Amino acid sequence: MIRIFLTGYMGAGKTTLGKALARELHVPFIDLDWYIEERFHKAVGELFTERGESGFRELEKSMLHEVGEFEDVVISTGGGAPCFFDNMEYMNRVGTTVFLNVDPKVLFRRLRVAKQQRPILQGKEDDELFDFIIQALEKRSSFYRQAKYIFCADELEDRKQIETSVEQLRKLLDLHIVS
Repeated sequence: MIRIFLTGYMGAGKTTLGKALARELHVPFIDLDWYIEERFHKAVGELFTERGESGFRELEKSMLHEVGEFEDVVISTGGGAPCFFDNMEYMNRVGTTVFLNVDPKVLFRRLRVAKQQRPILQGKEDDELFDFIIQALEKRSSFYRQAKYIFCADELEDRKQIETSVEQLRKLLDLHIVS
């Protein structure tokens, strides 16, 4: 049985690497944020605004526990999910956790391009964005580093890098492809 949780900051490549890994392992991929949006028919940002952070984090925990019961799956969590309640402990107990560690300069480059799709980043100048990333990583790092595995996800810029990363991650996790 495969149950892999990918954690890390926004822009770390959880969805990119998660989809590719799931495809390679012939298992479903679940992005926790997308799962929440499908279940509640609202964007995560809307739910966050309506319920406030504590209300959203309660909902997120509940949905994490729901998908955490699925078998043969790769799950990408939201960037904040590991940092609340006992979420990291829970994921470590029921599955294999991987922290996608990315250099802050690489995160900055990725998030700078994707600012418009991420409401929390909109309107930030470059220096503000970089400081925001550094501060968030300082707050969240102790949670992310509780993962069973830490994987450098700096190189996910093209298909070849993604394929190489999937192969390296598969070897790290000692996963064998089922045909």
